[in-house]
Amino acid sequence: MAVKYVCRHCSAHLGEIDNPQVNEIQLGFHFLTPEERRDIITYSHSGDVLVKLTCDYCRKALDEHPELNLVASPLQ
Repeated sequence: MAVKYVCRHCSAHLGEIDNPQVNEIQLGFHFLTPEERRDIITYSHSGDVLVKLTCDYCRKALDEHPELNLVASPLQ
């Protein structure tokens, strides 16, 4: 199972863990509510996990321009 981290706004690749022995508890996914899991984590047919986060660039842009939070895809 590969765990791929990408920015939810600009789709920048943030990192990847390619270790079949890593589990969701080690990654801290068990701390997420069901709603957060649906929003943050998706699973591919091959068993890979895609985790959608916000990169530093997009976080800074959203912090400096909070009105961008009102747009569906503000930083593409």
